[in-house]
Amino acid sequence: MTSVRLPVDKLAPHINRALNALDAASRKVSLEPALLELVRARVSQLNGCAYCVDMHTRDARTGGESEQRLYALPVWRETPFFTDRERAALELAAEAATRLTGGPVTDEVYDRAAGEFTEVELAELIWTITVINAWNRLGATARPWPLD
Repeated sequence: MTSVRLPVDKLAPHINRALNALDAASRKVSLEPALLELVRARVSQLNGCAYCVDMHTRDARTGGESEQRLYALPVWRETPFFTDRERAALELAAEAATRLTGGPVTDEVYDRAAGEFTEVELAELIWTITVINAWNRLGATARPWPLD
C-alpha cells in the first residue's frame, strides 16, 4: 500500500474544495459516462497517478466497461476495440492535451476530435481532460490519498 506523502487536501482545504467543485461541475455534461471514464483512466495512466488509475478503472468496470478494453487502454491505437469517437477522445486526451511537452495540440488532432463531437461536447471533453490532469498532478506528486 502506498503511504500518503503530503495530505494537500487537508493542508489547503480551501483549494481542495474549489477543485472538488470544479470536478463536480465537469461531471454535469452531455458526454457518455463510459467515454469519460476511459479518458480519465488513460490520462491517469500517462501521468502515473496510481490512485486515479485505480479509481477510474474501478468506476469504468462498475459502469459496465469490459476488462478487455481496460487492459487494452494503454495500446488503444493497436486494437480494434474502440470506436472512432473513443479514439478521437483518447487521442486528444492522452497523446495531445496531456503530453504538451511536444508542443500544443495540433490542428490535425483537434480537427479529428471536432469531427466526432459537437462544439459543446468538445468543450466538455476538454474540461474533463483539464480536471483529471489537475487531480493526477496532485496524486502523482503529493500522493495525498492511500491506495486501498
